Amino acid sequence: MDTAEVERLIEEGIEDAEATVTKPRVPDEDHEDAHFAAVVVSPAFEGVPLVQQHEMVYDALEGYMTTDIHALEMKTYTPEAYAEHGDA
Repeated sequence: MDTAEVERLIEEGIEDAEATVTKPRVPDEDHEDAHFAAVVVSPAFEGVPLVQQHEMVYDALEGYMTTDIHALEMKTYTPEAYAEHGDA
């Protein structure tokens, strides 16, 4: 699975989401190429606790978390929070 596919799944699964997905580690032959990092911005996160925001991302990735994605680091923001704090 590549970063574009992970972005597409997140953006299709969360209303008005914009996802930026990278591979934060140097790939190796075991599992590292299945490690991803995502920054997801969506108005759907407004008023939603952080844990539930992350659950929304996991839900958007359906069963891929147990097959094609070994690990996912994520940061989630409402558009307002992202404009104020960015990806800091």
